[in-house]
Amino acid sequence: MARKPTKWSRREFLRDAALTVGAATVLPSGLAAPARAQDAKLGAQLIGKLEGPELVLDAAKWPKKFAEAPMLAELVKQGKLPPVEKRVPDEPMVVKPLQGIGRYGGTWRHGFTGPGDGENGNRIVSTDKILFWDYTGTKIMPCVAKEWKQSEDGKSVTISLRKGMKWSDGHPFTADDFVFWHDEVYLDKDVQPTPHPDFMAGTKSGSLRKVDDLTVVFEFQDPNFLFVDILAGSTAIGGGQATQSMDKRSMGAYMPAHYVRQFLPKFSSKEEVDRKAKAAGFDGWVSYIKNRWDWRLNPDLPVLTPWKTVNPINTPTWVLERNPYYMGVDTQGNQLPYIDRISMTLAENLEVLNLRAIAGQYDLQERHTGLAKPPVFLENRTKGGYDVRLDPALNGSDATLQTNQAYEADAEIAKWLHTSDFRRALAIGIDRDQLNETFWVGGGHRRLHRSLRDAALQPGPRVAQEVVDPRRQAGQRPPRQDRPRQEGRRGLSPA
Repeated sequence: MARKPTKWSRREFLRDAALTVGAATVLPSGLAAPARAQDAKLGAQLIGKLEGPELVLDAAKWPKKFAEAPMLAELVKQGKLPPVEKRVPDEPMVVKPLQGIGRYGGTWRHGFTGPGDGENGNRIVSTDKILFWDYTGTKIMPCVAKEWKQSEDGKSVTISLRKGMKWSDGHPFTADDFVFWHDEVYLDKDVQPTPHPDFMAGTKSGSLRKVDDLTVVFEFQDPNFLFVDILAGSTAIGGGQATQSMDKRSMGAYMPAHYVRQFLPKFSSKEEVDRKAKAAGFDGWVSYIKNRWDWRLNPDLPVLTPWKTVNPINTPTWVLERNPYYMGVDTQGNQLPYIDRISMTLAENLEVLNLRAIAGQYDLQERHTGLAKPPVFLENRTKGGYDVRLDPALNGSDATLQTNQAYEADAEIAKWLHTSDFRRALAIGIDRDQLNETFWVGGGHRRLHRSLRDAALQPGPRVAQEVVDPRRQAGQRPPRQDRPRQEGRRGLSPA
């Protein structure tokens, strides 16, 4: 028998609000700007600088010869793969490594939490986007597309693909894979009942047409000048096959037509695809096809990612192996990736995952490492044989209170949530310095809800975002420790 939800009293709401603020308000040290040398705490000393690999866009500087991983060279020797020169595109994506040329081989040991943890893999493999933002978040770069051009009226974007690029099974990747997605998947009401906002201009859906084997055009009836930005983002239309065709999604703008068509009624019959679906344990062809184009669940699915699933996510060990036809090479012509395989072991819960990380059972683990764990990680790093790195990013904040100002279920609670002085009072009541010392070993900063001080989109130190203390409005002078910091220093959030 289902248990009825317990009504949340106003007293409990206020109590829990205070507790919630206390648990999540300081920016994690990994996302904070570096501290000044004279007051650098332990956590701040672990923070690196924002950096990343770069692409070589000048074709004259591309390598003329290619090399491959030993495990692939052995398959070539056995006649199971063509030579690397026939697998890498004629127009590859050339990556300048951050620190130097890598070494081939090895297994990356990692942890995950089960079939719902697809994002764990997405963060590793999703370089199959049409375009992408570089690591600074300020410049759009080519990816699956070699280049792009938007019309002056904003009604079309032309995408040019890489010559000679192939799916992971060796089949050519062409404009037909885009047309197939648009005509046979996106426009099929059984699969995609309504147009997606990411592929619309105003209230009208976009369309797609093929120019030649390496050129497609996205078109709109009205101007859509943001569409290039959308294609470069982690969006439904630009996010790539891996992330946007998993978990029952049907977006991504392209699909392996030569593989997916076998699951569509148009290419056989509804009776035939339903029969296959039910034989596989599904209720019909729609649910079955969405399972078959999910990269996490189907090892047979052709992909464009650097690694592909060989043991699915719904098993105790999710295993990925290198894609022998991956489009990327380094500046010396070595086909990427460097690592042979990724082995993710199932953790029953987050505490188990973090304990395994502390025991040194993972080679690199970012996802699911607890926000409040740095002190424990640091205490055990010598014993576990690992290091701790806190990487900066462009986030405004990763630990903050978000109040639901659309809440209306309880009029009294809604009144307080809608009152700015109440939200400011919550902010003023937070001892950020104590939280910072306790949970983030001094690596966090009291700050406002805006970009980091050295981020490209930072509006500057004089942008007015000061917290107005209700006590000051009432003619009282707040204690010194409660006064907001000014001129670009990390201050109280205005909630």
